[in-house]
Amino acid sequence: MTEPAPPAPVEYLYELWDANWDDGPLGNYQILRHKITKKTPKRIYFTYGSGRTGYVDRQQIEADGEIHHGYTLRRLHLAPPEIPDHTRKPSLPELRKAMADAHPDRGGTDEAFIAARKRYADARRTQATA
Repeated sequence: MTEPAPPAPVEYLYELWDANWDDGPLGNYQILRHKITKKTPKRIYFTYGSGRTGYVDRQQIEADGEIHHGYTLRRLHLAPPEIPDHTRKPSLPELRKAMADAHPDRGGTDEAFIAARKRYADARRTQATA
């Protein structure tokens, strides 16, 4: 009696994702894995963590190692990308917007607004002395 073949290894497409893109300092990176469900000569089909499916051009991603998935505005990689070792400091307009969004009149809390205002004031002070 022959033994059954071992299951094929699960393959993934990878995405470098900034967990704080909309709240707080940028640069809190994580690597997301999107399971590859099917490969054809032209396309690689995959499933996002949310369950939604998508596909990318197989020749392009295999040639470049990464591809911009235009529909979802994501950059997908064949291998896990390196996490950047430096964080990008948010600009003054980004900090000003975060401060406005954290204001209690816009649904924020006093604590969140005070913290956002401090980040903005510190950045302004640092920029003025530079």
